[in-house]
Amino acid sequence: MPKMKTRKAAAKRFKETGTGKFRHNQANARHILTKKSSKRKRRLRRSAAVKASEMSRLKASLPYGL
Repeated sequence: MPKMKTRKAAAKRFKETGTGKFRHNQANARHILTKKSSKRKRRLRRSAAVKASEMSRLKASLPYGL
């Protein structure tokens, strides 16, 4: 059986933590920043954990992890 291919778009967007969870950068931090508060923009800089409901899709996209 051939090897499964990694979805490269997913590989570039996610980082795996030491415990096997995945983190991603948050959306809405690129443009139209003048109307967003400083507090909100600071929070958007941080990475967030991938939700449990999305993990099955992510595992399929990254069959060998990162």
